Amino acid sequence: MEAHCCDEMRRQVERVCDQHPDRFDCPDCLVHYSPRFREYELIVHDGGSSSCRIGFCPWCGARLPNSLRDEWFAEMERRGIDPWEGKVPTEYESAQWWAARPAEPHAAADPARLSATESRSPNGGPGS
Repeated sequence: MEAHCCDEMRRQVERVCDQHPDRFDCPDCLVHYSPRFREYELIVHDGGSSSCRIGFCPWCGARLPNSLRDEWFAEMERRGIDPWEGKVPTEYESAQWWAARPAEPHAAADPARLSATESRSPNGGPGS
């Protein structure tokens, strides 16, 4: 299971609705997390699958991890894989491809590696 910045974020990304099989159809599902790209997004309830990437947790104010979308596509290109047409390796369908890497120099980008002081909002207060 992935570590998220706070319990509320974890609840939001793990929310399951018994009335809506697709989270994007459920008005109670607010946040989508993509482990493949390490992205958090607010769901836009417009009848489709639109979302808007966010950089800070709406509940605790922690900086969310940097997206790995560009790195993922660069890795697909390096391997000669067209992700729209070709077979993407199983480990690249989840967080597996990046989770075992060493911590980034800017460790505050990964909430699983944040200390209590690093997880503060930009103005210095805890989630203020």
